[in-house]
Amino acid sequence: MNYGTAVTTDFIASLIIAFTVTALVTWRLIPELKRLQTVQNIYEDAPESHRKKQGTPTMGGIALICGILASVAYMEISSGFNTDLLACMAVTAGFGLIGFIDDYTKVAKRRNKGLTPRQKLALQIALSLAFAFYLIVFGDGGSFGTDIIIPFAWISVDMGWIIIPYIVFIIVAMTNAVNLTDGLDGLCAGTSGAVSIFYPGLLICAGAILTWRVDPLLAPAFGGVDEPVYAPVGMEIHPQSEFFAAIAGACLGFLLFNRHPAKIFMGDTGSLALGGAIAAGAIWSKAELLLPIAGVLFVLEALSVIIQVLSYRLRHGKRVFKMAPLHHHFELSGWKETKVVGRFTAFTVIVCAVLFAALIIQAYVTAGIVQI
Repeated sequence: MNYGTAVTTDFIASLIIAFTVTALVTWRLIPELKRLQTVQNIYEDAPESHRKKQGTPTMGGIALICGILASVAYMEISSGFNTDLLACMAVTAGFGLIGFIDDYTKVAKRRNKGLTPRQKLALQIALSLAFAFYLIVFGDGGSFGTDIIIPFAWISVDMGWIIIPYIVFIIVAMTNAVNLTDGLDGLCAGTSGAVSIFYPGLLICAGAILTWRVDPLLAPAFGGVDEPVYAPVGMEIHPQSEFFAAIAGACLGFLLFNRHPAKIFMGDTGSLALGGAIAAGAIWSKAELLLPIAGVLFVLEALSVIIQVLSYRLRHGKRVFKMAPLHHHFELSGWKETKVVGRFTAFTVIVCAVLFAALIIQAYVTAGIVQI
């Protein structure tokens, strides 16, 4: 099983580099951001408990981007030049730049409004379009194609050029959903880290299982060629796995300083970068349809905002939640911030673990190793 050592080495190296660089940059960034007065302005309608967070430095997402970039640089040097990996890094940095402009505008004007929603959306769509065109024309050496993979059925459906708005929608929707989750100490980094760990685990383990086959050389020892003898034949190391490991490592490194009570906030610089990175990596892996399941918390956070807005407008000011996004509703329901973050993160981990288990069981069944 020589693939196991390679997978472990590549995965761990990517994670450790991103973790270390993010932690070190964050550590150095905190005093600098304080000196430059790039501090968080708390929303007027935020829960009262958040008032004490006034003055906490923001734009810590710079450190997250640095950590992921350092890991990507290592991958390019150690495993060879990969333009797809660079494209995903460009999406990460590009969305981070949009968030940085938004954060800087807020800090410079000393108010909570940065870029207008239309400006942010236009920039996000433009960046997503560029990534979609790149994948279709150049992705996977020109063989990425216009097909999508349906999970569990594992059938390929050719979307044609409809795949362009499809990719744009997924990236923009996921990025903004992750952005909405960034409202409590450690919540966005913790849940994003959990989802990011799920993907390399899926790619490594499911890939390893599905590369097992009947080995004709071993068959005589087990009564003939008709006996199913499964032997590992190795597997290709997916650069997607290393990219997700980098995201997870960066999240863990940032959590050292972002857990409650947070010494620094990631700001839109970080949350938009994380959302863009996760979405781009999932699309590159042809596993984007698993995102609404693994990242169901992000979906619920976004839905809570949509439901709240529609209810307010259509029901003459009546609200469904005490406050949206969803994490604020639980805060105002009496949960402490640490309880909300802990349970939301645990919920994400459990969902990812159950999904992972279901996919692995199906992989075993597909390979014929077990029968149900």
